[in-house]
Amino acid sequence: MSFDYSETQILVAQSAKEFAEQFIRPHIMKWDETQYFPTEVMHEAGKFGFMGILVPEVYGGSGLGYHEYIAIVEEISKVDPSIGLSIAAHNSLCTNHILSFGDDNQKQKWLPKLANGEWIGAWGLTEHNTGSDAGGMSTTAVKDGDDWILNGSKNFITHGKSGDIAVVVVRTGNKGDSRGMTAFVVEKGTLGFSSGKKEDKLGMRASETAELVFQDCRIPDCNRLGEVGEGFIQSMKILDGGRISIGALSLGIAKGAYEASLKYSKERIQFGKPISSFQGISFKLADMATEIEASEVLLHKAAFLKNQGREMSKLSAMSKMFASEVCVRVANEAVQIHGGYGYTKDFPVEKFYRDSKLCTIGEGTTEIQKVVIAKNILK
Repeated sequence: MSFDYSETQILVAQSAKEFAEQFIRPHIMKWDETQYFPTEVMHEAGKFGFMGILVPEVYGGSGLGYHEYIAIVEEISKVDPSIGLSIAAHNSLCTNHILSFGDDNQKQKWLPKLANGEWIGAWGLTEHNTGSDAGGMSTTAVKDGDDWILNGSKNFITHGKSGDIAVVVVRTGNKGDSRGMTAFVVEKGTLGFSSGKKEDKLGMRASETAELVFQDCRIPDCNRLGEVGEGFIQSMKILDGGRISIGALSLGIAKGAYEASLKYSKERIQFGKPISSFQGISFKLADMATEIEASEVLLHKAAFLKNQGREMSKLSAMSKMFASEVCVRVANEAVQIHGGYGYTKDFPVEKFYRDSKLCTIGEGTTEIQKVVIAKNILK
């Protein structure tokens, strides 16, 4: 494993940086204040190859690996974590589930539209009463001839309103049975499929989060991903890669907050000199820089294992847990370094602070990551 960035990583990172500066930065606070989800930017991201990063070229994707994926999500998240989150969710959850477990007909049908940004993807596992306890889900799919009829709802779904297609995991067997859930693809416009409440959130406000509702929603059996009963097992594998996504998002937030703080500390004059010259501030910056570096190494080690097709559940959980907790600490210290100005919307660290907290919750809380890590080290 090399610690040098490859030429491809450097190029895609630069492309993502330019994309974020041109299409995202001018609108950050307006989107945040109005909770506007910019679908037009997601479509534009498709033109840059950011909507099918891991999808092979044969299906219209960029055919890149997880190191490049991290670089793209990181650079976009340094500018606006909300858009970084949406790019990550589209790629690692919906699109990757179809890529990983769909048959060739399903891949040919859905992946090109997802990869080129024509369609925005959603992924539904969580329900109102089943967050970490996914096995207790209530949404069901009942076989009826060659079709399945879905009833129930999913919540906290990224792109729940604006998504053109959703991969959902629902119960086809008994509650609590890990072999009692199955994954299906549902397209927008399908009778009985609608969106519900949109969440009013603390942070990540430009990334849409809403309910998916199924009321006697009939879909053909050809929309089933994999075998009946494999949905939960598939989801756990998808979340392994998804944790790298949240780690990359966390890394971008931490770097954005750190770089803003470093700049501010050199410009802010107190007692006749820049505050960076005071040990209290310089030590904060030193801690921030060190933890960011450690997050990055851990994250790319998980990416290395993922690219190799090797077991990486422990490393993905470690990297997600560590990077997400680091980004919260770094964002907190960034506000402190900015003092009163850090508490205003005139400086970017206020938003990084609000956005950061989601990273310790989404795609498995810090506590769930510890469960995963403990199981791996004790088995």
